[in-house]
Amino acid sequence: MSALSIRVHGHVEPGYEPVAEEFERNFSERGEVGAACAIYHHGKPVVDIWGGLRHAAANAPWEEDTLLCVFSVSKGMAAATMAVAHSRGLFDLDQPVARYWPEFGQNGKAEITVRQLFSHQAGLCCVDEPLNPRKISDPDLMAAILARQRPAWKPGTRCGYHAFTLGWYQSELLRRIDSQHRTLGRYFADELAKPLGAEFYFAVPAGVDEKRIALLTSLSKPGLLFHMRELPKGFVPALFTPFSLTRRTLMNPKLRGPADLCDPQWRKLEIPSANGVGQVRAVARVYGSLSTGGTELGITAKTLAELKASPRLPSKGDRDLVLKMPMGYAFGFSKPSLAFPYGSSDRTFGALGAGGAAGFADPDAKIGFAYASNKMGYQICNDPRERALRDALYASLAMMERARDFAASGGRNVPSRPSI
Repeated sequence: MSALSIRVHGHVEPGYEPVAEEFERNFSERGEVGAACAIYHHGKPVVDIWGGLRHAAANAPWEEDTLLCVFSVSKGMAAATMAVAHSRGLFDLDQPVARYWPEFGQNGKAEITVRQLFSHQAGLCCVDEPLNPRKISDPDLMAAILARQRPAWKPGTRCGYHAFTLGWYQSELLRRIDSQHRTLGRYFADELAKPLGAEFYFAVPAGVDEKRIALLTSLSKPGLLFHMRELPKGFVPALFTPFSLTRRTLMNPKLRGPADLCDPQWRKLEIPSANGVGQVRAVARVYGSLSTGGTELGITAKTLAELKASPRLPSKGDRDLVLKMPMGYAFGFSKPSLAFPYGSSDRTFGALGAGGAAGFADPDAKIGFAYASNKMGYQICNDPRERALRDALYASLAMMERARDFAASGGRNVPSRPSI
């Protein structure tokens, strides 16, 4: 364990000091307010650091047990939940969703497979009926609304980010196939969070101290315009164009901004694709397990092969109709793509979150990684703070591998970095 900066708390195993150095630079050079980063390697925690303020106005420090809304990083935890269900034989990816949920088959959806749905290819990225907390809190009502929805394109031909909807469709599918008829949030709590000791919630329980939850900054419309060049070409105009697919997808339910999802009235709801709240280390813990085979969760070889497989792209290409950039999706995860090339290979799987958060499993390197901040950035992917940490991680792995090779070749003095 190395000495850490006065602004950075936690622990870093020898060899991973560059990650902590970049984490410190996020505060000194990149405007970080409060954040955490956690990394598992070969199933063991090697980086668990946090720093800054969880509530800037109150000058409240980020603590070891601070919780944070991680937006679409939640999709990765939802996908991991479905992976556990798949390992237990509850569904087949290539069967129609309607086999398990007959009402789903109406309005042109009878042939949509689970695989297409999980790959953002079902055309169900938006909901035409206005949504609000009352409707979202009623699983039966949401199931009826989702079942009525008509696809926005011919399923299997295009992909488009199912920003809010994917988790609701996954949850209702799970309710139909689970013998206890649990929602995704309840299934995750019982079958993943509990055995892994990971504090992460889909709907924050009433007993959780609100003071532990970090206060988020919010993205602004002027900020989007100012950062337009950092976003995919066409994304911002589409977001402000009435009735565009992007606006229909991202503006229902109607929010002032993404940070609203962590307000008390929203975080008590299950929105599995968008409002998971938890410790950053919990995300890394789940991915750390999956990166080493998921034996703690009962993940089968068949399921693991699906998680690591290259995405099956839609027939008309990989350009996401909602995000306006090339993306790859499989089993509910975002896969490495031209827009977001991360991990050791295309066997890596994970999820990005609004504002710069990210989490992923790299089964080749046996890495589980997670980072999140309460200062929201404007990039959809490759936020400079997250990328600096990710690059430092892989530089550290490469350096340690070279050191091992040097030692194995007979060298007496293994190169090392000084402690920070």
